[in-house]
Amino acid sequence: MSEIKYSQEGFWVEKKETHYIIGLSDKGQDDLGEVSFVDLPAEGPIQKDEVLIGVEAAKAVTELPAPVSGTIIEVNEGLEDDPSQLDSPDIQKNWIVKMTAVSEEAFLALGNQSGL
Repeated sequence: MSEIKYSQEGFWVEKKETHYIIGLSDKGQDDLGEVSFVDLPAEGPIQKDEVLIGVEAAKAVTELPAPVSGTIIEVNEGLEDDPSQLDSPDIQKNWIVKMTAVSEEAFLALGNQSGL
């Protein structure tokens, strides 16, 4: 069973049995506009508020901070070849990283709706 929470920075965070998946929420997509380039993170530890992803988009060129601390175990490399996947409403396409070692408390502190 999975549960999805949302960050103010424009991410969705899905809790799976063994890991967490982070992607760009509707709010994040609206804030950025059409994405044309991404700078993806490396696998390994990351702290909340460290840069998770750099994005060039129609409305902004920005670095988005990680919504939670943890360890990145997989990066969606397909975004480098096709950054427009971040604009997709399909969470199977617009995910950015998979993480472990995320605290349950940090996950539960995230919002329940995309606009929060």
